[in-house]
Amino acid sequence: MSGEVIVVGGGVIGLTTAVVLAESGRRVRVWTRESVQETTSAVAGALWWPYRIEPEALVGDWSLATLRVYEKLAERPQETGVRLVAGVHAHVRLGELGPWAAQVEGLRAAGADELPSGYTEGLWARLPLVDMPVHLDWLRRRFEAAGGVVERRTVGSFAEAAAQAPVVVNCTGLGSRELVPDDRLQPVRGQLVLVENPGIEEWFTAADGASEKTAYVFPQPGRLILGGTAEEGDWRTSPDPATADAIVARCARILPELARARIIGHLVGLRPARSTGVRIESEPLPGGGLLVHNYGHGGAGVTVAWGCAQAAAALAS
Repeated sequence: MSGEVIVVGGGVIGLTTAVVLAESGRRVRVWTRESVQETTSAVAGALWWPYRIEPEALVGDWSLATLRVYEKLAERPQETGVRLVAGVHAHVRLGELGPWAAQVEGLRAAGADELPSGYTEGLWARLPLVDMPVHLDWLRRRFEAAGGVVERRTVGSFAEAAAQAPVVVNCTGLGSRELVPDDRLQPVRGQLVLVENPGIEEWFTAADGASEKTAYVFPQPGRLILGGTAEEGDWRTSPDPATADAIVARCARILPELARARIIGHLVGLRPARSTGVRIESEPLPGGGLLVHNYGHGGAGVTVAWGCAQAAAALAS
């Protein structure tokens, strides 16, 4: 393919889409309001798992396509930020999952000795766990190696990009609420606590998709990430001390050694949830341009990034 494309949005969805386009031969620029490390993606936990994302009929294929990429990237964890790490999803049964689960190697019921005290069932798996600051930098380098350019720029309308390129790809996440506009988008606030790792090597989650309060523990290099929250419609971006205390308390009930872990930081991110699910579709722009949408990934942008990027790139021809 040939021709110039402007991707609006510099998070994991925007950068991954830009990589796919640039490596297919397109001339691609990424316009991003924040630096890559200031995007919501940089805050993510980030465990591969289809969580709080629709439409169910498409999510499985997007997730599996992404899983296959991460499995290869995990061969170079220090460079890519992707590692395959073992852990347990509590309160989850294989029969409750979609057909995609049969293609996740090693996914099985957890044994009693693999579950923390107080838990009676769950699933064991070795899944990609992504160190997002490292991964985002790697994505940017890969994009630039393919000839792409990242530009800091605030966009008031897609017409600004269309004036400079015949194809515009919208990967603005929650920003699409105003830019499209799309009032089906709303934030789902996630607060995390970073602590020194007392020696935990496996991840653990006990997440109820219907609850604002979840419990998860993700061991990342140099830190342990404790979560979390899923507060729909909450635009607050500053950490709440009471919420942080509650997160630590929930996680310490699962792993008591966390009660004494030294806190080293707090993070808040706003997941771009869309009531009707991810939007990947194209529409004409005035003057003959093409606008391709790729937004609304909720809490699973990392999980579906490559699958959605490939689907969006196919519409950008």
